Amino acid sequence: MKIDWAALGSVFGVSLSATVALVALFSLGLVGLSKHEAATERGGTATMARSGAYACFALCAAAVAYGIYLIVS
Repeated sequence: MKIDWAALGSVFGVSLSATVALVALFSLGLVGLSKHEAATERGGTATMARSGAYACFALCAAAVAYGIYLIVS
């Protein structure tokens, strides 16, 4: 059996960077929602924070859907 170490390293690198990006996007979404909640408690509105949070969550969902598409097809 021969292992292509370059290909294995490439897959590892792409997987690691995609995972870090997905976690960062989800974390940014949570931060946006918490800023919106804090602003609402103070009587203000933070629609940009809520919109940004929803955009982050939508990008996370799109990345997961693309990954499932790649696995299925």
